[in-house]
Amino acid sequence: MGAVKQVVGVSVGSSSRDHVVEVELLGEAVRIRREGTDGSIPRAIERIRELDGSVDAFGLGGIDVYLHAAGRDYRFRDAKRIAAAARLTPLVCGAGLKGAVEASTVRFMTDELGLALAGKRVLMTSAVDRYGLAEALYGAGCDMRYGDLLYVLGLPILLKSWRALNANIRTLAPIAVQLPFAWLYPIGDKQDAERTDHRHQGMYRDADVIAGDWQYVRKYMPEDMAGKWVVTNTTTPGDVEFLRDRGIELLVTSTPRLAGRSFGTNVIEATMVALKGASAPLRAREYAELLATVGFVPDVQWLQRA
Repeated sequence: MGAVKQVVGVSVGSSSRDHVVEVELLGEAVRIRREGTDGSIPRAIERIRELDGSVDAFGLGGIDVYLHAAGRDYRFRDAKRIAAAARLTPLVCGAGLKGAVEASTVRFMTDELGLALAGKRVLMTSAVDRYGLAEALYGAGCDMRYGDLLYVLGLPILLKSWRALNANIRTLAPIAVQLPFAWLYPIGDKQDAERTDHRHQGMYRDADVIAGDWQYVRKYMPEDMAGKWVVTNTTTPGDVEFLRDRGIELLVTSTPRLAGRSFGTNVIEATMVALKGASAPLRAREYAELLATVGFVPDVQWLQRA
């Protein structure tokens, strides 16, 4: 075993969600840590500059460099500034891995867990940033509702068709990515704020499955969620207990749980880049092969079972 691979996730999210774990993957020791900047883009830039060249890969969290949705790529203006700080160390945001991982999560639920998804009523909090997951659930025959206009733009409208979703993405995403990211997504201490907004609870009650980014999934969640399923990404032990207390029956995260924490796709993608010893993001096929070789599968927790 050689030197320890160093993977750092620099996130504009809350530092209260920071985590460090050391694991052995493919005979390599890998130290993975997540560092939040509490919403400060300048601090994220500074931290990346400090570590640039001394670590094997960066994951950029809490903000996407780009999204791939509805057949196009959309690049966030704020994220470009952060990504430009990495000149020597490869930096990824999870977008290169996200679609494949999320599609495989739905296949895992049907093929490995034997879950019947066809006909399930799904509230997809925002499909534009989890397009692979939305597409896979739609393809599995779920009865979909898309909350992009509500969660991202604050408009109390649920989209009810795949065609309408894609039309809205193509129209609005080019404009939205030019806005300050904090207008679109909770960053910093807003991620830790207690939810007091009790609007829109009816859409949770009407759904069997709530899917999407964790911050959006949690945003309007009512106290009584008995029997519901959640399919999401990064969750801490505290998040898991939050869902257990709400009565959630099943929690599926698209990335594995390492030492009690499921890391975001940005960190998992950075880990794959570090394992490969690459100087740039990998191709989709390479990610799929590495994930299979490492044995990373979705994390599954039945929260109401003894």
